[in-house]
This record gives sequence, structure tokens and C-alpha cells, in this order.
Amino acid sequence: MGVTEQFKKDFNTFTWVLISVAIVLNIAVGQLVSLLKLPIFLDSIGTVLVGVLAGPWAGGIAGLLTNLIWGVISSPVAAAFAPVAMVIGIVAGLCAKFGMFKNWWTAILAGLIITVFNSVVAVPIRLYMFGGITGSGADFAMAYLLALGKDLFGSVVVTVFTANVIDKVATAVLVWGIIKGLPEKASARFPRLVRA
Repeated sequence: MGVTEQFKKDFNTFTWVLISVAIVLNIAVGQLVSLLKLPIFLDSIGTVLVGVLAGPWAGGIAGLLTNLIWGVISSPVAAAFAPVAMVIGIVAGLCAKFGMFKNWWTAILAGLIITVFNSVVAVPIRLYMFGGITGSGADFAMAYLLALGKDLFGSVVVTVFTANVIDKVATAVLVWGIIKGLPEKASARFPRLVRA
């Protein structure tokens, strides 16, 4: 099957509905966590779920659209991190393609892999666009590291990685739990779940 045919197959009406639901889930949970100033994000559960169920490109689009829409309606900072959200969806879809959501422990590995790619894209954005401070709960860790005498780059790298490793592992395990809890009839709608 060619790339164009696979793309058409992946983006049917059901996939667009799934992406829409994922965007609402991402923004609602992310906004709640942001209001509570928790040191994690939990704003990519829907993105990872779409990546696992509908493939890496659908996951990437879910993440990209989530942050762009979120940026327009309430949080411009979220729009700046749209490339990060897109990478999360793509990497989650690729991890699912290689069977990393079959068990809870492989889901943890998937969360670690997502964290690495997420950090590579997020660190330059956080550092150069925001000077390291974005208004999230992770800023407390930044302030602590800076107070200890760490330089700005090192503080951003440590903060982004540690905040995301907890967040993305928790997200990956939650998504594993969601797909394991899907009724057989619903699972049958997602042929990619056989490999996930």
C-alpha cells in the first residue's frame, strides 16, 4: 500500500471524530492541571491515544491542533509548544507500531521514548522563547535549580526532562489502560491495535 493510500485509509471520518474528542480531552485535562499548578501536564492523553489507535500522523495532527486551538482560546504559551505536541503524537504512533502498548511495562518504555523526543523539541522552545519560565507548575523546579546555582540551560533541560518523564510515563500507562479496557467491538474498529 502506498503512502497516499495509507494516508487516506488512516484519515477516515471516524479518525477525525477521534481527533476532535482527543483535542477536547487534552485541553480540558491540561487546563485543569494548569489551574491546579501541578508539576506535570497530562495534556497529551488524547494525542497519545489517537497515535496508538489511528497511527502516527493522526496522533501528530491531534497534538498539533490541540495546542494551536488551545493557544487561540486561552493560552498562547500552548501554541508555542504545538511542535512538541505533534512530536508526541507521532512518536506514540510509532511506538504502538512496534508493539510498545501491549503491556504496562512496555508502555512505560514508550513513555520514556516519548519523553526523550519531547525534550529535544521542548527545551529550545522553553529556553529561547520564554527564557525558561512558562507559567506552568514545572517553574517551581526551575526556580529551585537556579537557586542552587545551576545555569539556565542545565536547569531547563533537567526541568523539562523530569517533568515530562513523570508525565509521559503516566500518560502512556493511562492510554495502555484505556485501550485494554475497550470493548471488543470498539477495538475491532482500530486495526492498528493488533500491533499496538
